[in-house]
Amino acid sequence: MAISAQKQPQEDRPLLRSDAGGVVKLTLNRPQARNSLSTGLMAALQAELDEIRADANVRVVVIAAAGEIFCAGHDLKEIRANPGREAYQALFGQCATLMTSIVKLPQPVIARVQGMATAAGCQLVASCDLAVAGMSARFCTPGVHIGLFCSTPMVALSRNVSRKAAMEMLLTGEAVDAVLAEKWGLINHAVADAELDRVVDDICDKIAAKSPLTVSIGKEAFYRQLEMGLDEAYDHASQVMTENMMAKDAEEGIDAFLQKRPPVWRGK
Repeated sequence: MAISAQKQPQEDRPLLRSDAGGVVKLTLNRPQARNSLSTGLMAALQAELDEIRADANVRVVVIAAAGEIFCAGHDLKEIRANPGREAYQALFGQCATLMTSIVKLPQPVIARVQGMATAAGCQLVASCDLAVAGMSARFCTPGVHIGLFCSTPMVALSRNVSRKAAMEMLLTGEAVDAVLAEKWGLINHAVADAELDRVVDDICDKIAAKSPLTVSIGKEAFYRQLEMGLDEAYDHASQVMTENMMAKDAEEGIDAFLQKRPPVWRGK
């Protein structure tokens, strides 16, 4: 856990961390502020992700939130208290680095969503590799209501849903329920609120049982090929498959399958 977080009482930390069975759960802990992404909360989340990146014992990361709201986006009170171009550029640059860190993290990241996920909160969900939401969840990019188009949330949103769906959310600012979010591809599963933890835990268990090396190779290749043309993507994927085949875990996985036994992953 980040050293700065250890010095604060748990209830005062903007971000909580728990570890169990190779799964790290990071919980946004500003329920009184609707878990808005203050600069302090983003810094705490960034510090944990940077630490997790180098931790071979971590197989999966879950981003959750305390209280009834997942995340209300940026902290507007903090923004208005620090006006000016330099402050705005620093804020949105910090947020962009955080969101890309999630995508670039070797371990898969799952958003566990309850209640509202708005603006940068919706961006956070879209930036995660997977997302599971309770039926209480709602998603929106409401910047147009206050004269501020959700341009940075748009980047992650438009890489998850169709152009028409993204533009509807961005132009109207209206909330989308969990069922429609699942239909549009913003989340993987919309489940009963009471089933949210069970479903997330089940997905974590399935991923944690796989070779961490293979998962990290696959995650990196997935996002890299998305930005390529078709021929370039196939060339890259072929190179990745070749390198993956040379790994000990691939040899072990194939042998275990042929011998009808559970594999023993070595992480190399």
